[in-house]
Amino acid sequence: MKSLIIVESPTKAKTISGFLDDGKKDKSYQVIASKGHVRDLPKNSFGIKIEQDSFIPEYKIAKEHSKIVKEIKELAQKSDEVFIATDEDREGEAIGFHIATAIGKKPESLPRIAFHEITKTAILNSLKNPRKIDINSVNAQQTRRLLDRIVGYKLSPLLGLKIQKGLSAGRVQSAALKIVVDKEREIRAFNKEEYWTIDGVFKKDVKALLVEFKDNKIEKMSIKNEAEALKIKETLKDDNFIVASIEKKNRTSAPQPPFMTSTLQQAASSLLGFSPKKTMNIAQKLYEGVTTHNGTSGVITYMRTDSLNISKEAIEESRKEILKTYGKDYLPEKARFYATKSKSAQEAHEAIRPTIIDFSPNIAKKYLDSDEFKLYALIYNRFLASQMTNAVFESQNVMFASDNSKFKANGRKLIFDGFYIVYGESDKNTLLPNLKEGENIEAKELEANQHFTEPPSRYSEASLINKLESLGIGRPSTYAPTISILVSRDYINIEKKQLIPTEIAFTVTKMLEDNFPNIVDSNFTSLMEDTLDLVAEGKKDWQMVLMEFYTPFDEKVTRGKKEIQSVKVATPTGEKCPECGSELVLRKGRFGEFVACSSYPKCKYTKNISATLKAEPIKLSVKCPECDGDIIERKSKKGKFFGCSNYPKCKFISNNEPINQKCPECGYILVKKILKKGEQLECLKCKHKVDKEQ
Repeated sequence: MKSLIIVESPTKAKTISGFLDDGKKDKSYQVIASKGHVRDLPKNSFGIKIEQDSFIPEYKIAKEHSKIVKEIKELAQKSDEVFIATDEDREGEAIGFHIATAIGKKPESLPRIAFHEITKTAILNSLKNPRKIDINSVNAQQTRRLLDRIVGYKLSPLLGLKIQKGLSAGRVQSAALKIVVDKEREIRAFNKEEYWTIDGVFKKDVKALLVEFKDNKIEKMSIKNEAEALKIKETLKDDNFIVASIEKKNRTSAPQPPFMTSTLQQAASSLLGFSPKKTMNIAQKLYEGVTTHNGTSGVITYMRTDSLNISKEAIEESRKEILKTYGKDYLPEKARFYATKSKSAQEAHEAIRPTIIDFSPNIAKKYLDSDEFKLYALIYNRFLASQMTNAVFESQNVMFASDNSKFKANGRKLIFDGFYIVYGESDKNTLLPNLKEGENIEAKELEANQHFTEPPSRYSEASLINKLESLGIGRPSTYAPTISILVSRDYINIEKKQLIPTEIAFTVTKMLEDNFPNIVDSNFTSLMEDTLDLVAEGKKDWQMVLMEFYTPFDEKVTRGKKEIQSVKVATPTGEKCPECGSELVLRKGRFGEFVACSSYPKCKYTKNISATLKAEPIKLSVKCPECDGDIIERKSKKGKFFGCSNYPKCKFISNNEPINQKCPECGYILVKKILKKGEQLECLKCKHKVDKEQ
């Protein structure tokens, strides 16, 4: 009997094939990869037929997938049994549905196998317990896909018509963009306030902060100015101090739960400097299969999950490892279980954990590349620590008092490291010296220090994901793509890990707020995610969900084409107006782009765009990939960029320096990106990364 197993990824296919072959000459299983979605909505048309109360998607097999579909179909015809083994989330369920349809099979007729980890045991168990494709999950994914197509296909052209061409909107993307823009609005509206502190250094080099002056508590910002601060300092300079009180308490610190998608992306961003996209790409490799000390295997569980559930077997294995490696003091009496906060979490799934507990970071370092190892060690250590005992600290609070004041000093001492031993963190102490209550202590220094309140911090990729998760916007599979599309569309720039919205982001967000408030409303987007969950549970009709959204939305778009006023986007050029001294900006008019004074209509100065954009260009020895013209380096207020010498006929532009080297994947031009670890070559079109040595 010959069986065919269909997965999405070639790496996954190779790993599973290795488990099932196991050196046998007579292979009873053949594993093939579809290489992702084989059917999707057409790229160049709306692709949704709307008839009365029905939405009929017009799925097409992409040209690049026609060959693999034909191959899968031929193999399926020769096989006695065909298994769908795509990923276990809704996306995977939908991919399996479309594969079955594309090869002429009824999706409900094919056995579906699912697994949280790609290990031999998991694969063999899944083959013994196949199920049917979950049509409710397929419908939920299909609803999301059609909603996103409706919003993108209807709203993006309207933005292009009213603001500028090339803009896009999206159901999740636009809500996320508003969050970033709102934060920037807060920052721009922020007015800093001055305040002062009195800081003391007491004998034995103990640093302390003034917390009480003449029986009045001193809190942040309560000392408003320098005169007041110096007056207090002058009063205190001759005071005699004693150790008024010493308070010591033991406090415990519990380990964090194992990772789910959002927390993994946040930790990898904060601790490793990985973008969410990079984190998920590496996690995908670790899930699908890498070389280990016991052959090729998936070494982590499925990485798109919002569950904190852990299998009993995995918990038992971890407890054995803790006892063996660290001893009984580090093993709690009972296993730890963590509750998932998200009400929509799929508890049948697991948190992200290692699949082979004896594939420790010490061993893994020999088999994984640098980035794979860093992420794997992060996942492994977090999981193992989550099943260990608490750390115990002694917190120390000391008060130094005079007749006029009280100063407070804080300290902390690690008594038992507990789960911290896994991380190898030893510097946990901020110790205070041995002191006795009532003893005299000298104030060696008293300083009046000026401070200013800080504006709100911009979002990082990690903190934005945390915000999206807390608001219920998106799901584990959407966090990384959402940020990537905001960057690729030039709605946000990432500088020093901060997300900074561009001016066009403000313009787009304002227009959506005024005319399509639900598209940028986090509550609406969150409720839609909940609705999609109901579709996945079979509690909501997917056609009805689409109709309830589409009818009012389409009416607004139709009205908007007539009623919404066009907005002229002005981009600063970095030059000053020769007539009034205001900033010159780049505008778009009926006959193309031109340079004008930002004080229009008070000042009506304009000039030809070529006078600004072609000022002192630096010619590169690289040809434009669009028209074969010369690529030149230009300068703007935001820094240098690279464009075609045939502008405005050719609109080629790049923020990174193009080089004379073509992408091995698509043949387009490569650009040179400057990263912390050095230079990286990347395709400007398909984003394929190439080692500099190549």
